[in-house]
Amino acid sequence: MKVIVHTDQAGQWQQALSERLPQATIWKSQEADREQRAQADFLAAWKPDETLLRECTGLKGIVNLGAGVDALLGNPALPRDVPIVKLRDAGMAELIADYVRYGLFHFQRDFDRYARQQQQCEWREHEVIDKPDWPVGVLGLGAIGAKVARAIAADGFPVLGWSRSHKDIDGIECLSGDEGLDRLLSRVKTLVLLLPDTSSTRHIINAETLGKMREGASLINPGRGTLIDEDALLAALGDKNQRQEGRLRGALLDAFPTEPLPESSPLWRHPRVIVTPHMAGPTPLSEALDQVAASLDALDKGEDIETVDPDAGY
Repeated sequence: MKVIVHTDQAGQWQQALSERLPQATIWKSQEADREQRAQADFLAAWKPDETLLRECTGLKGIVNLGAGVDALLGNPALPRDVPIVKLRDAGMAELIADYVRYGLFHFQRDFDRYARQQQQCEWREHEVIDKPDWPVGVLGLGAIGAKVARAIAADGFPVLGWSRSHKDIDGIECLSGDEGLDRLLSRVKTLVLLLPDTSSTRHIINAETLGKMREGASLINPGRGTLIDEDALLAALGDKNQRQEGRLRGALLDAFPTEPLPESSPLWRHPRVIVTPHMAGPTPLSEALDQVAASLDALDKGEDIETVDPDAGY
């Protein structure tokens, strides 16, 4: 088995995969010559460039070193007949659940309002809304979304989950389809976005869907930046120079269509927006390495393994 690794931590991945797959030859992409690239059986990569994909002419499989495959699927040099395996959770879900918890408490316990009051030296307590009276919606019930939904429910929040096709998850009210989405939006006080980036999910949060949400609802996006129409979001948040909240109370945003987020973006300076630099779910290296090694071994042996559906986008 010959594998090329392409990632910012290629040296670390090369050493660790060599220990887990001693029978394999592991090359770093930046050191592999054209002959080695052509000989490679598998590519383990995060956002490979077109040149690398075109020169890896003998691939039997690609392992995407992350949960999001939009950049890979959008690469014009991607060979269409090569199976793709992606990381599924690999320890990211727990980290993302913690991020979502922070956002939930930020709004449920009024920390956003207290922060603004501090700027005005205003001493005013707000009545606490109990967790059972704070329904949370989770859009996307894949491996990560389902775990995040269960974690929130275990904390005592009522959780409504939505996915393209219906799912059953204990303790979660699962909805699907356009009607299910409308029902969820009208009921939740906080909406969490964990959908993949596909043609059907881009700008799923837009003026129309934001208009269906409850007055004073909040938004948390540790998923994909393309899920949100940013102009519509800003309109729903209201004028940044006014202390009065807009229809949407606030947003915690970790992903954006262009990253890094341009300095000119009004999101940076909006008083009801928290911007984080795509850090909600960093991949724990040890768990990811175990999953990648197992995937490469299964692909090499021709075993059944769950692969990405390029048409669905995940």
